[in-house]
Amino acid sequence: MIIKKADINYLKDIVKIEEQVFAHPWSVESIENLLKDENSAVFVAVCENEVCGYCGVNTVLDEGYTTNIAVLKDYRRQGIGNELLNTLCNFAKGKKLSFLTLEVRKSNIPAISLYKKYGFAKAGERKNYYSSPVENALLFTKYF
Repeated sequence: MIIKKADINYLKDIVKIEEQVFAHPWSVESIENLLKDENSAVFVAVCENEVCGYCGVNTVLDEGYTTNIAVLKDYRRQGIGNELLNTLCNFAKGKKLSFLTLEVRKSNIPAISLYKKYGFAKAGERKNYYSSPVENALLFTKYF
């Protein structure tokens, strides 16, 4: 597996992941805007010549807002999410961000465990944040 910074050439691959992983995937236009935004960074995980996961972050001054971390179903439980999160944390440190924050479904225990492993702590809860099914989001933040 290789993690690399994504550009517009990875748009179709990221759209494929969004559509497979999320009940309400980001639109092609939204992903394209993220890839072109100078205040954002997107990274892809490439496994056996296939983009198998991606993550992104928006930055505002010294703040980092994680957009998504997603891995194709066939590639889960292989440490890809771990490497993507590690990449985000290293990016944040390199940019001297004061924190990274993200939302996660309250029921997503594997992701919550991963975030805690990297020093993220629960900072709040957003009621009915997700749909299909309706569920609260936990807000996790890591300070640097």
